[in-house]
Amino acid sequence: MRSLFVPVLLIALALPAGTASAAPVEVGPRPYFLIDQIRNPELKAKLEACADKPLEKKLFSIAHRGAPMQFPEHTLQSYRAAARMGVGIQECDVAFTADKQLVCRHAQNDLHTTTNILATDLARKCSKPFVPADGDKPASAECRTSDITLAEFKSLTGKMDAANTKATSVDAYMKGTPAWRTDLYAAAGGTLMTHAEYIQLVKAQGLKFTPELKAPAVDMPYQGWTQENYAQAMIDEYKAAGIPPEDVFPQSFNLSDILYWIKAEPAFAKQAILLDERDETDKTFNHMDPATFKPSMKELKEMGVNYIAPSLPLLVTVENGRIAPSAYAKEAKAAGLKIITWSLERSGPLQKGGGYYYKSINEIVNNDGMIYELVDVLAQQVGVEGIFSDWPATVTYYANCMNLK
Repeated sequence: MRSLFVPVLLIALALPAGTASAAPVEVGPRPYFLIDQIRNPELKAKLEACADKPLEKKLFSIAHRGAPMQFPEHTLQSYRAAARMGVGIQECDVAFTADKQLVCRHAQNDLHTTTNILATDLARKCSKPFVPADGDKPASAECRTSDITLAEFKSLTGKMDAANTKATSVDAYMKGTPAWRTDLYAAAGGTLMTHAEYIQLVKAQGLKFTPELKAPAVDMPYQGWTQENYAQAMIDEYKAAGIPPEDVFPQSFNLSDILYWIKAEPAFAKQAILLDERDETDKTFNHMDPATFKPSMKELKEMGVNYIAPSLPLLVTVENGRIAPSAYAKEAKAAGLKIITWSLERSGPLQKGGGYYYKSINEIVNNDGMIYELVDVLAQQVGVEGIFSDWPATVTYYANCMNLK
């Protein structure tokens, strides 16, 4: 990794005002816009009363890929924006290149929607080239980090994660950003980050780290590299950078990865986060029926898991027309598991129920003020340790107002 030293150092030294740990926190107008729409008068009054309160960074506020509601995810610009919004923890989803170097991407196979690769000569290396829409058949492509080398990856620029599946040209395919997001901050192209560069940037920002080991899109072992080699490589980059284990919250959806870290890297495993999407992968799973939790929360705790991170809807339900903690949330707390959840501000306007991230409470969701009503239940009744958000300012404001850590 010696070839990365100079650019990593330059990024760390070239931080603009607003990214250093002592920089003032700015949340902009969105929290106040949301507060205006809250229908719970008590909560609304509490949040309104904090309008002039000095703001500081909060561990409760976790950047989900930076600030991707408006900035290209996992880019330098997105991480800088999140730092300005007062996050305490920054996330890098970790994937690997053809030469087995670690980079920040949400998936190993998302370059066609998150970068400009299809508009470059590197498009010829994509696992599946662009195919235009034809009648009812949508346009498609698949470009993987493992299709290209680290040097090639660094030649790309980030864009808003989207694709127009009705497109008949590459240019049109790359212009699929939803209307409620924006390309305003993506026009010049975002600066892609290696995992090592992310570490140096976040270290310079004075923040903590939450890297997620992404499931490979290729068969493992890959060129002799096993899943355990991959999991170890991610931890090794923190050790090489001198990052204390207590500043790192490693994540994975794969329980085997967590168990590997518990065995091989116990200091880092203390804060390892098991991401939970059993509502998507297990047809028998019901977040209101603990008998369907396999393994159970108690069994996970006995394995050495300390943190569990389900999506927002698994933690709540509707009781008497109001948001309330779910059986899932109660079981996790009873087992002694700490809870983190994802991802706020990823649903667009909530007038029509909010979609996936509000699926357990869709029936009562009909305006954007419900964002703070959900956050309040998660913080005060469920007792989550932190919330991932695509626009961290929303969570930062709440955490400051309620004096959370």
